[in-house]
Amino acid sequence: MGRRRGGRRLRFTKMHGLGNDFVMLDLISQRVSLQPAHIRKIADRHCGIGCDQVLVVEPPINHSSDFRYRIFNTDGSEAEQCGNGARCFARFVRDKQLTRKRVITVDTIGGPIILRIRDNHQVEVDMGPPRFDPSEIPLTAGQRQPSYTLTLAQDHEHEVREVEIGAVNMGNPHAVIKVDDVATAAVTELGPAVQQHPHLPEAANVGFMQVVSDNEINLRVYERGVGETLACGSGSCAAVAYGIARGWLAQNVTVNLPGGKLTISWQGEGNGVLMTGPTTTVFEGSIQL
Repeated sequence: MGRRRGGRRLRFTKMHGLGNDFVMLDLISQRVSLQPAHIRKIADRHCGIGCDQVLVVEPPINHSSDFRYRIFNTDGSEAEQCGNGARCFARFVRDKQLTRKRVITVDTIGGPIILRIRDNHQVEVDMGPPRFDPSEIPLTAGQRQPSYTLTLAQDHEHEVREVEIGAVNMGNPHAVIKVDDVATAAVTELGPAVQQHPHLPEAANVGFMQVVSDNEINLRVYERGVGETLACGSGSCAAVAYGIARGWLAQNVTVNLPGGKLTISWQGEGNGVLMTGPTTTVFEGSIQL
């Protein structure tokens, strides 16, 4: 590979989980110092490769882990967690022969997670226990409550609008809004308004959840630094955990997302949320930074 005029050529693999697409970078066999400008170039759908997030494989921080898993949004900011990306990460390190293990522990900003590679390109991710305490989300509130009411900015008719949310941290902050129908939910209006609300100091991914039955939900997610995506793994885990905590859902739930289906299981407080879903490799190539 080496260096060439204009910068370093970097090998990549394009993957997706239910249409939530990623550029995978192995920075164990390749050495490069990624800058936010590089991330923005890679993620650009017109002038770069195009993706929802850039996912990076690095050596582990903790001796008990196999890898470090880093997630970068299209704006160059670093995210704490990405569940769909974690599944792609597991398949990527196996396909690139970076490990032969079928159970992999990875370090993330949001804490360690465990990836289990199943058959037929299915991967189960133990996302760890959901956290509901406002200080851990973070959410500016007092004690933990079943839900919280946010007052949004006045609209063009000068009316104050309030929205009820559930708040969950799944390694990254999530606000969950229960709706009657995700098809007609005001995702592009409420998503950014809730995401940037002053009571969510680190912003949040905003999920719009329609309960179909106690074993099935429909979900759309407006993600930080990206916008609405076809699927969100951590958002699916957050929505199901919130729904179970409210008594709306059973312990095993099918989540219908615009990009496809995930299976989410949670046995209650103190247990990790398990997410199972597919991965797809799209193509490989190299890009000059």
